[in-house]
Amino acid sequence: MYFFISQLSISDIVVITDIVPNMLYILLNNGGTITFIDCITQFYFLCASEVFECFLLALMSYDRYVAICNPLRYATIMTSRHCVMLVVISWVFGFSIILIHIIKTAKLHFCGPNIIDHFFCDIVPLLDLSCSETFIINLEIYVMGIPTVFIPAMIIIVAYAYIVFAVLRIPSSSGHGRQKAFSTCSSHLIVVSIFYWTIFSVYFVPTKGLTVSISKVLSLLYTVFTPFINPIIYSLRNKDIKKAVKETFRKSGMNVPN
Repeated sequence: MYFFISQLSISDIVVITDIVPNMLYILLNNGGTITFIDCITQFYFLCASEVFECFLLALMSYDRYVAICNPLRYATIMTSRHCVMLVVISWVFGFSIILIHIIKTAKLHFCGPNIIDHFFCDIVPLLDLSCSETFIINLEIYVMGIPTVFIPAMIIIVAYAYIVFAVLRIPSSSGHGRQKAFSTCSSHLIVVSIFYWTIFSVYFVPTKGLTVSISKVLSLLYTVFTPFINPIIYSLRNKDIKKAVKETFRKSGMNVPN
């Protein structure tokens, strides 16, 4: 679990590093410029990190499924080698499959004012500026969404369906057992809910009813707010992390409330 959380942190750092510095410069200067190659590069790292996070959240749900539904086999199924292999495949797949979409987007013709009404280079504002036919690009978004977004989402749903059934089979007299089982999944469920809600709202829900301001806010949720809130969620909901933080402050001579 901690290995997967560390990979989630790396993915969040990539997103923050890719988006926030240039976004702060734009906000402080009431606008800014970016070259075409920098714009495409920013878009590529954003998409690759988000695709990887979809796979990683599915892996984390599978990890919780094995831990709760097959606890006696957990050590033999989720070995260190197995976990590393799954994460490496997710990184490679995330950074390679999105190349198809990036290459198609880079080949679009931009003949307008080339003013992006957004905080960063995202697919929706880029397509709005293009003079080329964007039907194929829009179709690719939905087609690529099947292996990169919808299949991981289905894995998460199925995994948690099995988890719920397994927890409900725990005798009602063992209330502590049920509470402990659900508490191990609560942080992950919160992160998944925030991440997928914003992703679906921005990319897969028709945007005709959304204003530009609402679209910007939703984009900020999954590029800035989600990476910011993820470590807070896992820290507040994890007894081991809270214990380690208290021990660190205690060594430094500071008092920390329970």
